[in-house]
Amino acid sequence: MTRIIAGTAGSLTLAVPRSGTRPTSDRVREAIFSALESRDAIDGAVVLDLYAGSGALGLESASRGAVEVVLVERAKPAAEVCRRNADAVTRAIGRGAARIRVVPRAVAAYLETAPAGVDLAFIDPPYDLDEGALGRDLELLAPLLNADAVVVVERSSRSPEPTWPSGIEPERRRDYGETTLWWATTEDQPARPSQPE
Repeated sequence: MTRIIAGTAGSLTLAVPRSGTRPTSDRVREAIFSALESRDAIDGAVVLDLYAGSGALGLESASRGAVEVVLVERAKPAAEVCRRNADAVTRAIGRGAARIRVVPRAVAAYLETAPAGVDLAFIDPPYDLDEGALGRDLELLAPLLNADAVVVVERSSRSPEPTWPSGIEPERRRDYGETTLWWATTEDQPARPSQPE
């Protein structure tokens, strides 16, 4: 059973797609959100949940004070589950508390036209996603991130470290059995030289 762990919608049960997704375990989600709250990365944040599955990561963020959450999921059955879960969370937290959108598109196609201003991004693709495709997603994501944005990538513990593009700086790796979390943040950009007057 997947549920919202804490916040305004805490303990709300979420639907999970019947197949094709691998929900993040409660233990791993608790670790993610404990770390995010300790760095004050959720309250007031604009959040992307890429390869959303049930939408649990993005919706947990909405429950804990994110102002905007975008769930990107290409598979139609999973996108429909995201919609139902988003509606349930919206009812629990009240309209206006967070804007939640479900985008039924491929991640790369969404990122190519997405607006900048992202504070927190979850990337939880199928474990068999090609490393090159993940690297491309990260390249497309990098210019959309705000300063001090946080990126959390969930992979199999047997997968190599993602290829980080310019603009995203890896911070740490945490292992939870078969699951590995890669944490990264926005890379400090060199100051632009001032223009002569």
